[in-house]
Amino acid sequence: MLIRYIDQLKDLAGKKIFIRVDFNVPQDEKGNITEATRIVGAVPTIRYAVEQGAKVVLASHLGRPKGEKKPKYSMAPASKKLAQLLGKKVVQAPDCFGPEVDRLIEAMKPGDVVMLENVRFYPGEEKNDPDFARQLANGCEIYVNDAFAVSHRAHASVEAITKVIPVVAAGFLMKNEMTFFDKAMQNPVRPLVAILGGAKVSGKLEVLEKLVNKVDKIVIGGGMAFTFLKAQGYAVGKSLVEDELLGTAKKIMEQAKKRGVTFYLPVDCVVANAFEATATNFITTVQEIPAGWMALDIGPASATLFTETLRDAKTVIWNGPMGVFEMDAFARGTFQVAEAVGNCYATTIIGGGDTDAAVNKAGVATKVSYISTGGGAFLELLEGKVLPGVKALDIKVK
Repeated sequence: MLIRYIDQLKDLAGKKIFIRVDFNVPQDEKGNITEATRIVGAVPTIRYAVEQGAKVVLASHLGRPKGEKKPKYSMAPASKKLAQLLGKKVVQAPDCFGPEVDRLIEAMKPGDVVMLENVRFYPGEEKNDPDFARQLANGCEIYVNDAFAVSHRAHASVEAITKVIPVVAAGFLMKNEMTFFDKAMQNPVRPLVAILGGAKVSGKLEVLEKLVNKVDKIVIGGGMAFTFLKAQGYAVGKSLVEDELLGTAKKIMEQAKKRGVTFYLPVDCVVANAFEATATNFITTVQEIPAGWMALDIGPASATLFTETLRDAKTVIWNGPMGVFEMDAFARGTFQVAEAVGNCYATTIIGGGDTDAAVNKAGVATKVSYISTGGGAFLELLEGKVLPGVKALDIKVK
């Protein structure tokens, strides 16, 4: 594919640029933004367009309004936060399109920024409706995708709109995502270590099948580890297990062995008698999990083992926590792995909202080479898929 980036475009002054951003950020009950990483990540692209004298029209979604106009999903708080970060006014449009929006865009001067209302207020967004895409485009001359986290979705503001606006490009955030992914998967410095955690194998099955042919070591933690442990014949109590995937888990481990990929699983864990923050808990080996108890974190020996796997690593990819880190009693394993990733002498790439949150909570975010803004998009890249939003930027097929 041949993709242009915004700084490769010429003569932006006075032109209307439609920039798809991802401002789907968490808010509290009062609508205050509690974590603004995705907004911060889009600032360099927006600022560049403003400094070049472009008329900047921004579009994003927030939450899942399911094609209905719901005030709690308004982009207004994101517009306010962006204005603070840019140090300039950001006009919040009352809708995605229509007469009032037309007037706002028509009145724009070079350097102005307008934020459209939530594109998911209309069902045409998720249906990738070309008519809705034309309404969104509203005379814009250039389309820039800086929303990596939604680029695995063929939605109107991501895919269909690229057939309406004549010039397409990617923003700086998208460039960073693709550059670091290339470092990790296309041309990695080895040894390449993949750390996968989270609850279920099913959500990462294709990723595992891809990685086992790419990496030098695989580390498995979190709830998904217990499907693999049960596949090896261990009794795992009430720990999370996907019984229908036991055969698949065996095949993945066999494939790893065949390729010479070292496959690491927990050797001990923190078990509890209930899925509760205040539940009675203790540390045990994975061979001795009592019936009726569930593993909710890796144990200290596992954390040490996983840390040792990173000692000679040159590239590390991590997706998914090692336990239920939202509960203090079951957070230590995730935090120890986060510290190990932060302190290893390697290119370290983290993807997924939970992993991002864990790294920030552990206080090692600044030590990581790159934190991806994408969860699903990050996993699909690891699976080897071409993202619809990225494919749509290929100027060779335009």
